[in-house]
Amino acid sequence: MDPLYSKSHIREALDPAPSTPQEDMHWLVGASPEVVARMRASLPARRTPAAVLVPLVEHDSGMTVLLTQRAATLKDHAGQISFPGGRIEPSDVDAWHAALREAHEEIGLLPSLVEFAGYLPDHVVISGFRVTPVVGFVKPEYQLRIATAEVHDVFEVPLAYILDAANHKTRQRQIGELTIDIHDIPYGDRNIWGATAGMLMTFRRRLQARTAIAP
Repeated sequence: MDPLYSKSHIREALDPAPSTPQEDMHWLVGASPEVVARMRASLPARRTPAAVLVPLVEHDSGMTVLLTQRAATLKDHAGQISFPGGRIEPSDVDAWHAALREAHEEIGLLPSLVEFAGYLPDHVVISGFRVTPVVGFVKPEYQLRIATAEVHDVFEVPLAYILDAANHKTRQRQIGELTIDIHDIPYGDRNIWGATAGMLMTFRRRLQARTAIAP
């Protein structure tokens, strides 16, 4: 297996704990401090804590990323491609357990089939959530039970496809008074964009950085 995709490499590229509030704008990589500050000021001041599971399915042929398409009737991010997840509730021990709970509620993924890998930096999204992405390794024998009120569909994308820059499309997006460059990841008749694509691009940069410093 290419070391870029090995479990040990992925673990080493991730954080063992969630990021601090000052580290939630990594999706603006390459932007000047002024642009980052202006973008932070343009987003909602009140940020609801949330967590998503970034599920990496361990197939013999290579890892895939498990993604959902949200139901069209939802209030927030209707119809978008996303990771399973949602608000962190007071009863959740931490973001990891919140992500596991939400994944079980939304798609029936059993927590016993998910192995903790690590955290990506938090992402603040326009809808007012501060999202903590938690990466987990998923055993391929999983069986799903989709909560159709929240999830329209579930599908897998090869991790190698997502990490290949040839599959990324750059476009400009207007947020408030700022115009920023963002990445989409088209896959068949679907388009991975927004916060989900931003988290995947952050994941890609983390893996590349780990490769650069590996002996």
